[in-house]
This record gives sequence, structure tokens and C-alpha cells, in this order.
Amino acid sequence: MFAFVFFLATLVGSPAKSTTRIDSIGAESKIINNESYSKFRTGKATYYASYFEGRRTTSGEHYRHKKFTAAHRTLPLGTIVTVTNPYNGKSVDVKINDRGPYNRRFLIDLSQSAAREIGIYGRGVGDVTIAYQLPN
Repeated sequence: MFAFVFFLATLVGSPAKSTTRIDSIGAESKIINNESYSKFRTGKATYYASYFEGRRTTSGEHYRHKKFTAAHRTLPLGTIVTVTNPYNGKSVDVKINDRGPYNRRFLIDLSQSAAREIGIYGRGVGDVTIAYQLPN
């Protein structure tokens, strides 16, 4: 619990602070805290089963496990969300292109590549923090 509180405190820190992370294509990028994102949520994430490969998502795109995409119940389609595993600090940027998860226990469904990137693939479920900016 302390590690999660410490992580959240550093993520939300002062506006002048910035953090460095590796994004989904392996490039380092800087995020200015409190100016890049307006919303933060914490919860459990899961990922799509291989069964869904090639099926249409709500946005009309076909699900591909190699792309960094996700499903969320309410966020607008096309929203870019940063998903962070608080236990290892790994993050990935995903695009919301589907609706779900329909089990209320879960906050977000990730593609298999995104789940691998943050270290929850194989476990089936993991704690995450999501950060996003809603359009004005």
C-alpha cells in the first residue's frame, strides 16, 4: 500500500516536476505532471483473449493483439490513456477503441501487447492507474 501511495504522490506531484518514462514504441518522453492529464483512476485491468483477434471493436476497427489499444466503458472512443502498473512503474499509452469490460470489477481491458508492456500478461489481471485528458 505504501508503494502505491508513494507512486501516486510522485505522479500527481507539483506542476513543475516531470517524470521520464518509456512509451509504447520505446522512446523516452517527458510528462509534465498535472498539466498533461486531468483525470486519474485506479483499479484492476485485464486483457483480451486470443479468441478476439480480428473481430470488430465498437469503433469499427479490427482487434489486433499487437496494437496498443484498450476497452473502457465510458471514455470517448479515440481517447489516449496512459496505463501504469504501480508495482513496477511500467507505463503504456493505449487508444480506447472498444467498450468494456462488462465485469464491474475491472476498470479497463488491454490488448495483449499492452498487457505485456506493463507486466500483467500471464497473470490475467493486475492493478493499474490510468491517466487521461478529456477533450474540452
